Formats: sequence, structure tokens, C-alpha cells
Amino acid sequence: AVLPYGVGMDIGCRMALSILDLPGSYVEHHAYELKKVLHDETHFGNDGGLESRQEHDVLDHPDFQLTDLLRRLRGKAIRQLGSSGSGNHFVEFGIVSLEKSNNLHLPKGNYAAILSHSGSRSLGANIAQHYTNIAMSKCKLPREAKHLAWLDLDSEEGNEYWIAMNLAGEYAKACHDRIHKNLCDALGLSVLSRVENHHNFAWREKLHDGNEYVIHRKGATPAAEGVLGIIPGSMTAPGYVVCGLGNESSLNSAGHGAGRKLSRQKAKNTITVSALKKVLQSEKIILIGGSPEEAPVRYKDIDLIMKSHTTLVNVEGKFHPRIGRMA
Repeated sequence: AVLPYGVGMDIGCRMALSILDLPGSYVEHHAYELKKVLHDETHFGNDGGLESRQEHDVLDHPDFQLTDLLRRLRGKAIRQLGSSGSGNHFVEFGIVSLEKSNNLHLPKGNYAAILSHSGSRSLGANIAQHYTNIAMSKCKLPREAKHLAWLDLDSEEGNEYWIAMNLAGEYAKACHDRIHKNLCDALGLSVLSRVENHHNFAWREKLHDGNEYVIHRKGATPAAEGVLGIIPGSMTAPGYVVCGLGNESSLNSAGHGAGRKLSRQKAKNTITVSALKKVLQSEKIILIGGSPEEAPVRYKDIDLIMKSHTTLVNVEGKFHPRIGRMA
């Protein structure tokens, strides 16, 4: 069985890191160009998209023709391809510091890099809402637990959701592909290595007992043995490039980030725009857009959180944000 709400509303929300064929100092020395290209080549918000038409094979995926819902959503998916949502979604230029021995097979050092965080846009949100409603109508639970309603994967609705969820995941990946390609093409940059991973997704996986399970990772990073991923920090705190250790007591999973100390509303009520600007200035971070709702003080200490991850992942390197954009 699969829980649509257990996957989440932003299906396939995803981290993607491109390590560029440039030293880390490039980011420090080209701040104006990087800020301009983020302004010109990315789009944020719950509606609209990039001005230039975006091409990707995912738009011709045959699964878009499998259900009336997916056929209806394809047009908006075309318009939103390569764009990002609101909230904690971002695109950043920064500096990746790699450890001496790393599974990316790159020399130790500091590299310029692009890091993005966003998901499947309206496509995923509509799929999630549609099948959550169906699950709740078919699987009657107490009011306080109604969102934990599930669909049997052998049912017509469960099979439809599984296909739609995987299509939304492919679309989320395509959005990141376009974001990174658009930025690199505009600046004439080449990529040495790419690390990316889903969260807000479900996978069929066999565990050591030989049984297959549907593993839901809502805000969790896949961390099977040898699997690379990214655990982000905040506007000012570093993100971590990690490699999974395959700890089955955590269902081969790790955290998705530092975790929140304050809710969005509490942050909005207690943190001012001027206070946020002072923090960014003191940390030498350039940010286009953004909101006090995502202020660094809202999050726990990522370095402390990562100390509790030693049985889940190995740290391969750190991403230090420098120039970013949010909604």
C-alpha cells in the first residue's frame, strides 16, 4: 500500500548539486555575473514559468496520456518546466569543499558549484491532492488520522497513483536538469560531477528479511549503501554531501536537513526583514528574494545534527552557500 499524503504534496521534491570545472574562488570573484544570471535564468513562485520555452524528454513521456488527470496537467507542466516553487525552495551558487577520499572521485579541494532544491510544481501538487482525496474516501480513519489513508497498489487507484507519482518524480528531475543547464549555458560553464536525490517520494525496496516494502521518505534522504545525496543547511549554514551506509534500522534513510526550531508562522511573526538582512550581510551571503519565514534562526544547528548521522552516512564534503535566489 502507498499513502499519498505520506509521500507529500510536493512529490519528488529534490536536491541537485552540480560541481563545476572551476575553483571555489570563481564564486567570490564573479558575484555580479552570478547574481544577474540567477535573476535572468530562474523563476520562483507558485505560478508562471520561464519566458523561454524549455525542452526536455519528460514532456513526451507516454504516462502523460494514461489518465484524464495527467492529460489535463501536461499543459501546465510544460509552462512550469525549469522553474521553482516557494517556501524553502532555492537555487544557489556556492563553494563545495571535498574531503581527500570521496566517492565522487574528484581531487580534494574547493570547487564552484550550483545547488538547487525544488520539486514537481503544480503537477505533483495536483496528483497528491487528487489521490489523497480518493484514499480518504476509500480508507475511513479517525478524523485526526485521516491523512494517513492509503491505497492498495493492486487497486486501480493505487496503480494510477504509483504511475503518476513516478512521473512527477521524473518531472522534478527534469526541472533541476533545466535549471542547471540554463545557468551553465548562460555562463559557459561545464560540470565535473552531479549529485542529486529525491525526498517526498516512495520506493519499493527489499530489506534484509527478504520482504519487499513501500518505503515513504517524506523529508528524508535515501541513504542505502554507496548512495550519494545532499543534506542541506540554511541560507547561511552549509549543506553536506553524503554517502549512505545502508543502515536498515533507519530504513536506509537519513535526515533531509537541520529540521525546524520555529514554524513558518512563528518565524514570520518574530523575525523582521531588516534582521534577516543583517544576518545575511554578516555572513557575506547575497540573496535575491527570500523571506523571514526561512531565516537561518528558524533552523537547528546543521553541524550538530550531522554528528547524530554517523551511523547513517559518511560525509564526502560541504557546500557553502554564497549567492542564492528564493521566492
